[in-house]
Amino acid sequence: MRYWLLKTEPDVFSFDDLKKRAKKTEPWNGVRNYQVRNMMRDDMKVGDLGFIYHSSCEVPGVAGVVRISSEARPDPTQFDPESEYYDKGSKKEDPRWLLIDVTWEADFKDFVTLTALRDEPRLADLITLRRGNRLSVTPVEKKHFDIICKMGGAKLK
Repeated sequence: MRYWLLKTEPDVFSFDDLKKRAKKTEPWNGVRNYQVRNMMRDDMKVGDLGFIYHSSCEVPGVAGVVRISSEARPDPTQFDPESEYYDKGSKKEDPRWLLIDVTWEADFKDFVTLTALRDEPRLADLITLRRGNRLSVTPVEKKHFDIICKMGGAKLK
């Protein structure tokens, strides 16, 4: 099993929004970065766990835990001219962009702020905290996953 951190802007789509969806599942669409697309295609597997991280907001941080619940597949928004994620260069016979489904797994008792992540010395090498890292999805080591879950008070099955 691998672990991930998925960034989202909570005013666009939040962890609470995910919990309100049918089956608490949502396609993770709109990814328009080749490195992230390749991680979704090559590295993410059904059953992997991840964090939902709220970014570009007043208090950024980790809101809860999700499970990767589908293999990567073509993102239909790339073909929709009405979508903000439309890509006129992508072809249905050779799609450029992929998505995966994520499913709510566990709440955090306490929201884990970016400040709290930075203040925890055992997370010093967490990829998301590295200077210049702007990827919307990053891998997380198991040791970091366990520390963040403990910080948040998550109760995992």
